[in-house]
Amino acid sequence: MDKLRVELKRSRRRTVSLEMDDRGTLTIRAPHNLKISAIDKIVKGHQRWIQKKLKEVEWRQMLFRPKQFSAGEKFLYLGKEYPLFLVDRSKPVLGFNGKRFVVSSAHLHSAKAIFEKWYERQGLIYLTERASELSRLTGLRFKNFRVSSARARWGSCSAKGTLSLSWRLMMAPPQIADYVIIHELAHTKEKNHSRAFWEVVGRFVPDYRERRLWLKKNGFLLNL
Repeated sequence: MDKLRVELKRSRRRTVSLEMDDRGTLTIRAPHNLKISAIDKIVKGHQRWIQKKLKEVEWRQMLFRPKQFSAGEKFLYLGKEYPLFLVDRSKPVLGFNGKRFVVSSAHLHSAKAIFEKWYERQGLIYLTERASELSRLTGLRFKNFRVSSARARWGSCSAKGTLSLSWRLMMAPPQIADYVIIHELAHTKEKNHSRAFWEVVGRFVPDYRERRLWLKKNGFLLNL
């Protein structure tokens, strides 16, 4: 694998977190006022974890095959696979009828971007509704909602109560997306991953360990 790619993102957070995305980029999230020397020390102290994650990335990259957008190729939507059909007409550029995806051959050169936009639009509808419904059922309130294209994390919840979810969750089974939503909603009550935090998650998703494990094992497939 190439030299480790590192991104440092500072915010008003109080602790440092390390995340490895499916491309092998290490994202370091740190407080605004924390010195680089302190961050370097933390990263060096996690070298074994970093090497383990890099090996996992290499393994996933061996198994994952980027989409070719060819006729008959399968695409995930809410946990199920649907075949792709190519048509000569120019509109709609991308359609879905519940049984198959249909793409205009004239737009194959930008098919990846077209699919990403489609998933993002679906996320704005589906994920917004699920977040609102689960917020109502759990009593865990958020203030704003957005769909992101994040690759390093499935979701996040800002200190100001903004819930962000990756459009890639539109490829996952509904129960997996629900787990991520509950996970982020729980952060409105418990800011870190303490025992109290997981107690909140477990109250509403008793099998959260299984769903979390599913994401760890299969999350790399939720991509184009």
